[in-house]
Amino acid sequence: MRIGAVYPQIELGGDPNALDKIGRALESMQFDHLVMYDHVLGAVHENRNPPLWGPYTQHDPFHDPFVAFGYLAGITQHLEFVTGVLVLPQRQTPLVAKQATDVDLLSNGRLCLGVGIGWNYVEYDALGQSFRTRGRRMDEQIPFLRRLWSEVEIEWQGEFDRISRANLAPRPKRRIPIYCGGISDPAYRRAAKLADGFIFADHEMAIESAWPQLKDYLAREGRPVSGFGAHSFVMGRDLKALPARDAADALQRWRDAGGTHASIVSMGRSFGDARRHIDYFAQVQDAFG
Repeated sequence: MRIGAVYPQIELGGDPNALDKIGRALESMQFDHLVMYDHVLGAVHENRNPPLWGPYTQHDPFHDPFVAFGYLAGITQHLEFVTGVLVLPQRQTPLVAKQATDVDLLSNGRLCLGVGIGWNYVEYDALGQSFRTRGRRMDEQIPFLRRLWSEVEIEWQGEFDRISRANLAPRPKRRIPIYCGGISDPAYRRAAKLADGFIFADHEMAIESAWPQLKDYLAREGRPVSGFGAHSFVMGRDLKALPARDAADALQRWRDAGGTHASIVSMGRSFGDARRHIDYFAQVQDAFG
């Protein structure tokens, strides 16, 4: 099982020095990957109809994952980069294909593109995309991305995207893995049909129900579990970091359940500066052995 960490960006005040410190630290500690969450905009929750239910507001800072990974690619050699998850349907598909290609080329093949549909309709409105059709659009975007990455000249006419005798140049040198993420049955079905793996936000729910359900959907699609990535975030049900020993135990349970990747969450324990987050990652690493 490959083990990494989630970048604790909402607790670091948007400090670019923290990104540098944590990226270098994870590389030197031989962690396998760094996950970055994604939001283009933070929205005021008060007086919204319908209400916004997600955990982030206008006060929570987010770096752009592609820009951050482009920087980190230049200061690391082995650390892999995971978008966990990029809100794909609110973005232009060819532009995502271009950005992901450059990160993968600059990092020498170290990107995993995790994608999801998101929950913040204010972002969708601001970016000129439909929140209502986001699931259907992502069903179309995933195969479109793969064709953009692989074909010399592409002709595509879909419900949401079209392209006539054009291409990306340069294109990636390999098949960039696409993982889906989410907490719903449609997300599991989509992943079983279209994705290379799945990112689970809750390892306990993944072990108890979500991962078994997804394996059942893979079987219905005639796809083997072997080779399908199962990536889970390790944190408490309250979305806060676990004590280091508990986090190590959670990693072991996820590995025993067949997990292929895990990412340690350090947020929610008032660590504040980058050094304390790095110390926590080291404590979990030591406890896990």
